[in-house]
Formats: sequence, structure tokens, C-alpha cells
Amino acid sequence: MNETEGLRIRRLHRPQVITDELPENRYKGTRYRTEPSGGDGQNLTVRPHLCHSTGSRTYSGKVFQVTLLSLGGFLLLPLLVIILILESPIQPEVFSLKEPPSMKGCWEPNLKLRQAQRVFEDQIIGPESIANIGDVLFAGTADGKIVKLAGQRIHTVTRLGKPPCGSRDDEPTCGRPLGMRVGPNGTLFIADAYLGLYEVKPTTGETTRLVPGGQVVAGRKLSFINDVAVTQDGKKVYFTDSSSRWQRRDYMHLIMEATADGRVLEYDTDTRELTVVMENLRFPNGIQLLPDEESVLVAETTMARIRRVHVAGLNKGGMDTFMDNLPGFPDNIRPSSSGGYWVAMSAVRPNPGFSMLDFLSQRPWVKKLIFKLFSQDVLMKFVPRYSLVAELHDGGVCTRSFHDPSGLVAAYVSEAHEHDGSLYIGSFRSPYIARLDLSKV
Repeated sequence: MNETEGLRIRRLHRPQVITDELPENRYKGTRYRTEPSGGDGQNLTVRPHLCHSTGSRTYSGKVFQVTLLSLGGFLLLPLLVIILILESPIQPEVFSLKEPPSMKGCWEPNLKLRQAQRVFEDQIIGPESIANIGDVLFAGTADGKIVKLAGQRIHTVTRLGKPPCGSRDDEPTCGRPLGMRVGPNGTLFIADAYLGLYEVKPTTGETTRLVPGGQVVAGRKLSFINDVAVTQDGKKVYFTDSSSRWQRRDYMHLIMEATADGRVLEYDTDTRELTVVMENLRFPNGIQLLPDEESVLVAETTMARIRRVHVAGLNKGGMDTFMDNLPGFPDNIRPSSSGGYWVAMSAVRPNPGFSMLDFLSQRPWVKKLIFKLFSQDVLMKFVPRYSLVAELHDGGVCTRSFHDPSGLVAAYVSEAHEHDGSLYIGSFRSPYIARLDLSKV
């Protein structure tokens, strides 16, 4: 076969173009076609037909992907090391909460709490609990003081701890007064989270420590003394110890861990005997004696419920539920003028809506991860500032509630103390007391 009878393949001599392509990719996307090489149409030449090649862009895309993955790996590696190596400070337990009640009826959201007025703003920090003798109010503050609020003035009655105050590390020695009650002789009974249970004479500032904080009682340490209640004759004092493991400054650890290591204790002012009335509670918080003084109501914060603990009479040592499945996490409990009880809640379980604590209750591994990555202060920023105060009656009946959905006026509420037609609302961290005129709501 000669050239005229067959195909003649001829390479075109073209200038080379230098590119960033690899040699093996240079002719990717190239197709070949045959076309006549002469006028007789018998000699055919195979010519490269260059398509629009994506080789350059493909290579650049790969470089970008590799760079991005390398950078992501570089940034994630320390995070993975933290997750795998560091131990979580909490050992959470799995527990179950019921589906939150619908926010309807008595629980219908409103803005009534925003009608409150702030008093002593920026003059007082963290007035957790409030008591009154006549028209004079008393409160404990975050800097360890017991103060008297007379008119527009603030007077320091006494200081339970010693300075310096103001930081997390200072709290155990500075002290943190929480629950406060007035005794039959006009003295103040005060539960300090660290220092113990005290009796204070408000006229002189004389202080007597009844129960030292930190001591071991029935095999467990008093680590987080919280609220207090006193019988009318002053012979029995009941108080909650929220945890034997966590202190007040680590309250978010206690909430997330949800361990049942809280107790209710009784102190006899005559015999000075201290006994455990009830144990294995999850974050027992506020406490309130019932009129017959045979039982106390205890806010079990983590479980969003209020328990009735029998402290005297035939049922002594027993416990039942006063109100279950609250739409929020209860703090202090105080009597209302109508025979009910005011309950303050600084965080709610919205329904409809999403409750983070409900979601995490059965996911302990997520809780562990959260506390490996974030501090308590950072976590507090993610807690919605929804304030709720409700009046409850026997049988777990809600009769009315006051809301501040964003905590614009009353934030981080811890107690609602009724006096002379007004609710004085305490807070565990706000720099004021909120006063709500009940005749206007």
C-alpha cells in the first residue's frame, strides 16, 4: 500500500505553549479529527481539535481544596486533642423530665413583670433574698454584706466573711449570703453558701454562727448551703444544702451534672443538734414551712418541681410532690397574702419552644463536651433571660403569673417577697431590687 492509497498521519508543527499543567494532563480534553490533506481528498491528516479545557481550573480547584482541608485540620487538631485528652469537670447522670406544660391559662406569657420599678439600682449587687421587719427591708449581697434598706438609704448591718470580695476565687472567704428569714425575736436567720447558718441582730450587727459551713454531716460535706426557714417559736431551723460536691460558684456544674446529692437539714436551737431530714435531692433550693409546721416545701430545681418534705408529725421522714413539671426551674419559695406561695424562676421551659436543659437531660456526653469547651460564664450567656414569678396554691394550682420574657426589667430572679401590697423581687446577680405594685397587675 502506498501513500496515495492509505492514510498519511502528519504532526503539525506548532509553537509550544508553556502552561502550569502537568505533562499527563496537557492533552486532556483534546479530540482528534481527520481532514483532507490535498485537493484529491485521498490523503487525510489527523489534526488535534482543542476543546475548551478545564485542566487549569481543575488543578487550581484541587489546590484550593487541599489548602482548605489542611487549614481545617490544623485548626481542628487542637480541638480534637482537648476533646480526647482533657477530662470533663462534671460526671452527669441521665434523668428524665416530662414534656413541659403548655404556656396557656395561668402560664400564658405576659409583660406584667415589666411594670416593676428598679430600686437601689447600682447600689446593691445580687440581693438573692429579702426580708422585712416593719417597713425596713434587709438583704444579703454578693460582696458578703447584710444590708438594711431604709427609705432611699442603704446601711451595712454586718459582714459575715472578710474582704477581698468580688471575684470567683474570693467567694469562699468573702461569703455569699443567700436565704434570709426573720425569727421570733426580731433576729435574722441567714444561710451563707460557704460560711454556714447564722443568726444576726439587725440593731447591733451582733453575729452568731449556728452551723459552720464545710463541716461533714452524716458522711457528707456542707458545700452549698442555700435557703432557710424558721418555726414561729424559733426552736427549729430548716435549711437546704444544695450539694455535697459543688459550691455555689459552680452552680452551673451542679445543674448540668444533676446528681442527687442535695439534702434538707434541721437545726435545733435548744439542743444544737443537727440532723438530716431528707437526702438524695437534685439541687434542693428554696424552702418554705407550711402553716402547720409539720412539713416544708422544697424547690428541686433540676427536676422543675416542688417537693413536700414531712419534718414532724406522723409522716415525719416522708416526702411527696407538691407540684410537678413546672414550666421553669424554681428558686426560692415565699408565702403570699392570699394563702399561697410565690415561686421565682429565672429560666423557663417554653412549650411551644425549645428547652436546652430538657434536651440535655438524657445526653450526658453532650454535657461533658460542653464543659470541656466552655466556662460557666460563657454558658450563662446562652441561657435566655426569661423571668417568671408565679403564685401557687395547695394542690399545685397556679393562680397567676408575671412574666418578663427577655429580662428587660427584672432579670435573674431568685425570690419574690411580698410586703405591704408589693412584690420585692430579688436576684442572684442583678444590681438592683425590682418592686412590683400588685394593685396594678
